[in-house]
Amino acid sequence: MCAAQAVVPYPAKPIRLVVPYSPGGNTDVFARLIAQRLTVAWGQQVVVDNRAGGNTLIGTELVARSIADGYTIMLTTLTFTVSPSLYKKLPYDTVRDFTPITLAVVLPNVLVVHPSVPAKSLKEMIQYAKVNPGKLNYASTGNGTSPHLSMELLKTMAGISLVNIPYKGGAPALADLMGGQISAQFIGLSVAIPFIKSGKLRALAVTSSKPSSVAPDIPTVGETVPGYELDAWFGVLGPGGMPEPLVQRLQQAIAKILHSPDFKEHLVSLGAEPVGSSPLKFATYIKSEISKYAQIVKTTGIQAE
Repeated sequence: MCAAQAVVPYPAKPIRLVVPYSPGGNTDVFARLIAQRLTVAWGQQVVVDNRAGGNTLIGTELVARSIADGYTIMLTTLTFTVSPSLYKKLPYDTVRDFTPITLAVVLPNVLVVHPSVPAKSLKEMIQYAKVNPGKLNYASTGNGTSPHLSMELLKTMAGISLVNIPYKGGAPALADLMGGQISAQFIGLSVAIPFIKSGKLRALAVTSSKPSSVAPDIPTVGETVPGYELDAWFGVLGPGGMPEPLVQRLQQAIAKILHSPDFKEHLVSLGAEPVGSSPLKFATYIKSEISKYAQIVKTTGIQAE
């Protein structure tokens, strides 16, 4: 039996979509939206399996060790491509042990500050930080996460010093930021928008190369710090060695969901952009991201927790 014939009945049983994060964050939200649509399209349950811990290593290793039959896949983030630079030894090979399926969604972070911070723009914040080194602090929610990298890259490129206050979760960090215990934080634009609109937080800049359609009045970091760009991304991978027909079937189904009018509209309302790239393009993107973050980790001196 050829490979194409072997996968004709796929999926014939429930599919597990592993999320290496706790419930409630953007990765979990996007995973559940995709899982729900795949369940309807295929008539087989797609179950989201949250496997948080170890800065995503626990859930990621689970997928690497799974059978490459298409019934265990993963939605992960750019942390996947940062880990090779953060850890001297990983329990898997980031390239060999995974099959890229599609880059699903990209989402900018936004730099927000408490209204008490005497800066109405990123330029003013940088000037204030230079005159008052170490006076401003910022919340981070895990080494190598996109919010952490966003601030570390800004600090390096702008030549400023802010005190890192680590948190175990986004919710307590956000609460302290709104309470004034924290000066600044990079967070997902979709999370920040309600607090920006209510005036509880002040938005200074987004990390993408161009302003977000959902908040076009917020400038980019790159307008003040030339060359700065860092997007959060969410992509789907499976264990290494998945048969090509399975990979194509998954990619096509997920891309169709991402670009359906109502789903796309929902993503855009969150400040996110659907992608749905080919497996080959995603594989190339992963390799470029590994190289990019290796340089950032080296420059900023970030270390694993």
